[in-house]
Amino acid sequence: MSKEQVQFKGYALTDPSKWHDLKVIEFKPKTFEPEDVEIAITHCGVCGSDVHTLTQGWGESKLPLVVGHEIVGNVTRVGDKVTEFKAGDRVGVGAQRGSCLRCRECKDNYENYCPNSIETYNSQYPDGVVTQGGYSTAIRAHERFVFPIPDEIESRHAASMMCAGLTVYSPLKTHGAGPGKRVGIMGIGGLGHYAVLWAKAMGAEVYAFTHDESKVEDIKKMGADHVINTSKKDFSKDLARTLDILLSTRDVFGDSTPLGEYLSMLYVHGRFVTVGIPDADDTLPPIHSFDLVPNGCLLGGSKIGSKKECLEMLELARSKGIKPWIEELPMREVGKALQNLKDNKVRYRYVVKQDLA
Repeated sequence: MSKEQVQFKGYALTDPSKWHDLKVIEFKPKTFEPEDVEIAITHCGVCGSDVHTLTQGWGESKLPLVVGHEIVGNVTRVGDKVTEFKAGDRVGVGAQRGSCLRCRECKDNYENYCPNSIETYNSQYPDGVVTQGGYSTAIRAHERFVFPIPDEIESRHAASMMCAGLTVYSPLKTHGAGPGKRVGIMGIGGLGHYAVLWAKAMGAEVYAFTHDESKVEDIKKMGADHVINTSKKDFSKDLARTLDILLSTRDVFGDSTPLGEYLSMLYVHGRFVTVGIPDADDTLPPIHSFDLVPNGCLLGGSKIGSKKECLEMLELARSKGIKPWIEELPMREVGKALQNLKDNKVRYRYVVKQDLA
C-alpha cells in the first residue's frame, strides 16, 4: 500500500485565550514504526480532559495542539510487525497511545500505569514529535493501544467508550463490582453515566449521587436502583455503611464537597475511588482520620484502563447491547461541544463526526 494514505490535519488550539476557538492546521504525525497502526478517524468523543487541557487547567499545553482521545476509525496502514490488525479494520484508540512495554507495569497488563506512558495528545515522543489527538483526520499508535471494535457496536457509540467507558470500567472490575455488591457513583455526566450502565450490567446494586434534579429520570432509565439528591440535607444519613464501592467521576470539587459524609456511606473496608481529575488548583476536599478509621474505608484512584480491560468492556457492551447516551455534531462544531461540556449542558457525551477528510 502507499505510505501516504491520509493527510494529517485537525482542529487545533493556537491561542489559549480562545480555548474553544480551534483552527484547522496540518501537523506532523508520529514517525511510523514497525509496530504501528495508522487510522483514518471517523468519530471522536469530547472528554472533560480536553477542556482541562485547552483551558490550561492542567498546565501549559504544547501549541499548536489538537486534543481528543476517544477515537474510532478505519485502519489504513500497518507496520511490518503488527499482528492484530490489517487495512480496513474498524478500531479505536483511547487516552494513551504508547508506553515503554518493558517495565513491570507493562509486563503485568498495567501498561496504563507505565511511568513512561505516551498520552494520545500533549505528550512527546523521544524524537521530539508532539502527539496530536482525535479532532483530526488520522492518528498513528502502537498496536498495543489500538482496540478492535465489535461489529455490533456502532462507531458513534464506541468512540466515548475509549476513555469515558474504560476509565470507569477498570475500577469497577478491579474492585469487584458484581452480584451482591452495592456500588455508588458520584457525578452522573459522561463518565458517571457509563459507570451506572456498566455497574448495572455487571450485576451490582447501583446508587447514583447527583445534585441535578433534572437528571433524576434519565438516571433511573440508565438502570440505577437508587438516585440520591446530594443537595438535600443529611443525604448520606440513611446510607451509613451501605456501599462496597464509591466511584467518584467528579472533576470539580471545591471545599464545599462533604467528602467525609460520602466516606461514611462505605461499609467496612469499602473503597472510595476517584477517576475524575479537577484542575490543578482544585484539590480533594479536606478529610480527617476520623473519616477513615471508624469503618476502615480505603481511598484510591484509577487511571484509564489496560487493553485487557478494554476488550472485556467492549465484549460486555456487545453482549448486553449497551449504548451510551450521546449527542452528535460535525467535527467543525467541536467548539460548541466543548463550551457546552464546560457549562454542564451535555446529556451525556458529545461525539463529533469527521468532516475534514
